[in-house]
Amino acid sequence: MIRKVTLWVTGAAVGALGMMAAHQGGLITSKADAAGAEVYRQLDIFGDIFERVRSQYVSEPDEKELIKNAINGMLQSLDPHSSYLDPEESADMRTQTSGKFGGLGIEVTMENELVKVIAPIDDTPAAKAGVLSGDLISQIDGENVRGMSLQDAVKKMRGLINTPIVLTILRSGADRPLKIKIVRDEIVVKSVKYRVEGDDIGYLDVNGFTEQTYKGMEDAIRKIRDRVPNDQLKGYVLDLRLNPGGLLFQAISVSDAFLDRGEIVSTRGRKKDDVERKSATPGDLTRGKPVVVLVNGGSASASEIVAGALQDHRRATVLGTRSFGKGSVQTIIPLGRNGALRMTTALYYTPSGCSIQGKGIDPDIRVEQPLPEELQGRVEARGESNLRNSIEGESQDDSGSGSFAYVPPDPKDDLQLKYAMDLLRGNITNAAFPPNKDDVLGPDSCKRV
Repeated sequence: MIRKVTLWVTGAAVGALGMMAAHQGGLITSKADAAGAEVYRQLDIFGDIFERVRSQYVSEPDEKELIKNAINGMLQSLDPHSSYLDPEESADMRTQTSGKFGGLGIEVTMENELVKVIAPIDDTPAAKAGVLSGDLISQIDGENVRGMSLQDAVKKMRGLINTPIVLTILRSGADRPLKIKIVRDEIVVKSVKYRVEGDDIGYLDVNGFTEQTYKGMEDAIRKIRDRVPNDQLKGYVLDLRLNPGGLLFQAISVSDAFLDRGEIVSTRGRKKDDVERKSATPGDLTRGKPVVVLVNGGSASASEIVAGALQDHRRATVLGTRSFGKGSVQTIIPLGRNGALRMTTALYYTPSGCSIQGKGIDPDIRVEQPLPEELQGRVEARGESNLRNSIEGESQDDSGSGSFAYVPPDPKDDLQLKYAMDLLRGNITNAAFPPNKDDVLGPDSCKRV
């Protein structure tokens, strides 16, 4: 059995080396031969250990899990964001990035081993069936929720459109559990929420970058402009706090919504000439109105691309605390029915040539949001550079990246939002607002070192 496993593994290695040789014109140097021999020896060791664990471990292990964990161990030794996705995880990732799925339309969390409804989404099956904020789901189609993880419960509630599900709900004030039948429908996740603050400021909250984000941004800006006359609209607050990122092309599109021209982002891969640049197209959806971008330690990846682009072009003033500092690009490589490989293939750079990796975006105006008393001492400021095996960035410093990732649930307690609105209304002044448009940095002239 050991030999059989070893042959299977080394066979894959031979195929990979064969493709490399073909790519190089069929010539393999003696140095490559030596490296290949060492690779074979290491793969023999892996096969030996795998077989011994499979046959001699104290309890019978799941062989598929052993292989999956071995692959992930290899990838996670490279950086925190490369990983193997099995078919189920790959499908779930596609669902998340699409922003659409068959489901009920509720935001949920876990509380006392039950699923708690944070809020039903307007005009969805759950809202129409009478599910309320604060409801506790104790059973899903007769199966007890206790013992399930939140992820498992969510998977059970999602499903094919037009299929029924019965939730058993414990509701405050009700003398007995409620059974609510709901028919699943297509749920479109709103990654952009908006409102008008007072009667003169448009507030845009972007909580992620899915395939729906730019369309949501376009709709939100249009509705704000319809509600507020142009001569009364003081500007926009673009809230990217607690935004973990998402699709790169959506970050580019959202940046383009505020820019008429210029580079938005560049990605640079392993080779020096492996550089790709993305630029803005004519047309500013906000018609040049002032913009304040909010960031904190929960702003990462795609949200840092947007903040960096608007900051470098002096299109917006960035306010808050330092962002997370995830400046790497992950490519999803499909593996057919075997799932997908998520692998870091490049780093991204702001228009001025700054690498955000390990450093993050420093705000033009630093405004701290105090933690409530119950969180003090229980959470810490973390960033990309704190993660195990994180890639060291070119402009990374010893102070680490990131800051607290906290936004008050009540806007009345939100000091960062209040400061942004006071700037737009002229109640307070700061040298960084409005930004000096004559101080735009050109490509590869990064000053953030």
